[in-house]
Amino acid sequence: MGLGNPGPAYAKNRHNLGFMAVDVLAARVGASFSKRAHGRALAAAARIGWLPGGLPGPRAVLAKPQTFMNLSGGPTAELVDYFGVGLDRLVVVHDDIDLPAWQVRLKRGGGEGGHNGLRDISKALGGRDYLRVRCGVGRPPGRQEAADFVLADFPAAQAADVALLADKAADAVERLILEGLAAAQLAFHSPPEADETAERDQAP
Repeated sequence: MGLGNPGPAYAKNRHNLGFMAVDVLAARVGASFSKRAHGRALAAAARIGWLPGGLPGPRAVLAKPQTFMNLSGGPTAELVDYFGVGLDRLVVVHDDIDLPAWQVRLKRGGGEGGHNGLRDISKALGGRDYLRVRCGVGRPPGRQEAADFVLADFPAAQAADVALLADKAADAVERLILEGLAAAQLAFHSPPEADETAERDQAP
């Protein structure tokens, strides 16, 4: 589940990094999004990554809520119920102002860090124990409000960096699905034990 706001006005916002990463995953396998019977989200069936011998990776559903960010919980709960997915198999990709720009980190559960999309998902699912791929956008400069910062477009000069970040987040999703959380953490932030300790300390 990539998080963002629907519509062209939001497409290049920092808050739409989840959409961008999921779009990269879909492009890699030629998957197409459609609404079909999935309620308030666009969804696409896909095989994620490659297994030894060149075989396609595990089956997955790529999705983008078509409500606004603060109401991401309803579409997520609908998809989880429709496909019979447990929280342990739900991966949410999202922007994160608590990470330095261009970093990617992974975790399971913990707090939402003020992210309203995550907060609504946790409320709708009745739990926080889902997987997250966090895309760092850094803190707002000066006294700019966090909401204004994440709802602003990335500067045009950072277009290449944004594309690399979305690609890196897609790589993280693939590694997570193919090899599990510990291996993905080791690949994207080492040592994973130290990161998990920090996340527990920050959780409410």
